[in-house]
This record gives sequence, C-alpha cells and structure tokens, in this order.
Amino acid sequence: MASLLRSYNAALIRRPLLTQCVTAAVLFGTGDVIAQQLVEGKGNQHDLARTARLTVYGGLFFGPPMTYWYGLLNRLKFSSPTRGLVYRVWLDQALLTPVAVAYFYGSMSLLEGRVQEAIPRIKAAYVPTIIRNWAVYLPTQILNFSIVPPHLRLVTICGVSLFWNTYLSAANAQHQKQQQAQVQFVEGEAADKGKVE
Repeated sequence: MASLLRSYNAALIRRPLLTQCVTAAVLFGTGDVIAQQLVEGKGNQHDLARTARLTVYGGLFFGPPMTYWYGLLNRLKFSSPTRGLVYRVWLDQALLTPVAVAYFYGSMSLLEGRVQEAIPRIKAAYVPTIIRNWAVYLPTQILNFSIVPPHLRLVTICGVSLFWNTYLSAANAQHQKQQQAQVQFVEGEAADKGKVE
C-alpha cells in the first residue's frame, strides 16, 4: 500500500494534469455507483450510461479546470499564512463554487442530451446544492489550505468529493426525474385538452 501511495504521489508531481483528471474520473464514477447502489438501491437496474456520464464529467469537464484552479491558488502569494488561508478559501468558495455548481448541472444536461433542461435544472438545484457545498467544503478547504501540501490539495478535495459526488449524482437524478414528470404532466394536460375540443 505504501508503494502505491508513493507511486501515486510521484505521478502527481510528474504528470499532475493527467493524474488528477484520472483521479477525478474514477471518483466521480465511483460516487455515482455508490449513489445508485447504496442510496437509490438500484441493484441490477444500475444505469451504466449515467455512471459513464459522471466519469466523463470528472475526467474531462472537472479535472482539467480544477487542476489549473488549484495551481493558480497555490501560486498566489500573501503577506501571511493566515491571510493566504482566508483568501484561498474565499476565492474557492465565493468565486469558484457558484460557477462550479451551475457548470455541473448544465454539463449533466448536455451529457444527457437534454440541453433544454439545463436552465430549469440549475434553477431548481442551485440553492440547495450551494448551501450543502458550503457546509461540506468550507471546513474541508480550511484544513486543505492550512495543512495539506499543495500537490495533494486536489487529491484531498477528490477524496472528500467521493461522498460529495454521491450526493451530486443522487441530486441530479432526482432533478432529472422531476423535470421528466413535469414534461409528462404538461404533455398529458395538452393531450386531454385536445380530446375535449
């Protein structure tokens, strides 16, 4: 196990973008598997396409920008460690997070082939998701920026993200079902109205 961790740490230093993208892909996919199996109890009805979408999101949509984001935060210089901690957490949670939450729900709508549902899904899920995000990530980021070495910060976030991704996967599936039910209701109302006339 120790040699695996050493190899992983070396890969993070040698090839940070590739290593962190693969890590994000694995953790988003795993988070979806946990959501479907343990939270939703799907068993044999597991939606492999959904797991694939979340894996692709993690590796291609989330991993690259987050690798660069944490690289930027790590390069910023501050007059004191306390000031650096406060500003890094603030930048991450006040600037990045509001965009990242909308980006996630919009990307999922795109990957599901339901671009028209992006805005309603973002509107429905945005506030509850951002509040829960702050409850999880404010304390996480305070610890992350104060005691974790810079090259391990995205990995730390990805570790916490395994549980967060489980939540996101389940929340996205719930909002997707709600939107489909609303569309079916409206279509049913229109069909009933057409029969009456």
